Amino acid sequence: MYLADQTWPELGDYVAEESLAIVPLGSTEQHGPHLPLSTDHRIAESLAREAADRTGYLCTPTVDVGVSPHHKQFHGTMWADPPEFRDYVESFSRNLAYHGIDRIVYVNAHGGNQTHLREVGRRLRREEVAYAVEWMWDESIPDLVDEVFETNGPHGGPKETAMMMHIDPDLVREEKLTDARDGGAADWPDSETYVHGARNFYDSIDNTDNGVLGDQTDATPEKGERLFEAASDQLAQLLAWIDDRQFEDLMAKPHVDPQPGSRR
Repeated sequence: MYLADQTWPELGDYVAEESLAIVPLGSTEQHGPHLPLSTDHRIAESLAREAADRTGYLCTPTVDVGVSPHHKQFHGTMWADPPEFRDYVESFSRNLAYHGIDRIVYVNAHGGNQTHLREVGRRLRREEVAYAVEWMWDESIPDLVDEVFETNGPHGGPKETAMMMHIDPDLVREEKLTDARDGGAADWPDSETYVHGARNFYDSIDNTDNGVLGDQTDATPEKGERLFEAASDQLAQLLAWIDDRQFEDLMAKPHVDPQPGSRR
C-alpha cells in the first residue's frame, strides 16, 4: 500500500489494523559516468515498494535527498546537512506516530544516511514514540554480494550498477562501464587510504577521479535480479519480525536494579 495514493478514510482503515510503515530514503548524488544521480533513491524506493506489495504494509513517499556533502565536488549532487536531515526525518516520523504508526523501517540505500537514521531511531525509542530502525539493502545480503562480484565497491560499483540494470536498465550508460572502472578506483581501499591508522580522506574525490569504486564491468541484469530478490526477501522478513513483536519489548530495557532512588 502506497500512502500517497490512498484517501484518508482508507488510511484510517489501515491504522485501525496495522501500525507499521516503510520509509524509503536515498540520495541525489553523483554515481560516476555510467549511473544517474537518482541511483540510491531509485533502489530504495524499488525495494520498499516491492516489500510493501509482498506484505501489504504501508510505504511512504521517498526521501530523495540525503547526507551527501562528501560528493559535493561533482556536478548535480544535492545534500542536506546532518542536523537538518535528522530533524526532518524525526519530524515526519513523529507525524506518522501521530496517526498510529509506532514501528518504522527506514529502507536506506545511501551510506551517508546510516549514522543519522540510527540517531533518529534512538531519539524516537528513548521517548517511546516509535521503534524505528535503519535497513541497508546490501548489508542484508553480504555473502551474496561477495559471491557474485570479484571486485566490489561501496559507491557506484558493480552491486549498484547491477541493481540499476535490473530496476531501470534505460538509465544505465552501459557504454561507460569500462570508463567508470578505468577512471575510478577499482581496488579500494588502497595503501594510501589510511595513513598510520588515520583515514586520509573526507570526500569521494579524494579517492577516485570520477567518483566511483570497484569494477563496474562485472555487473549484469541477472546479478541485479538476484540481489533485488534476495534483499526484498530479507526486508519482508524484517517487517514481519518487527510487526510480530510487542511494542513494549521493542523499547529500551529498564535500568538495572537497584533502581535509582529506590532506597530513599
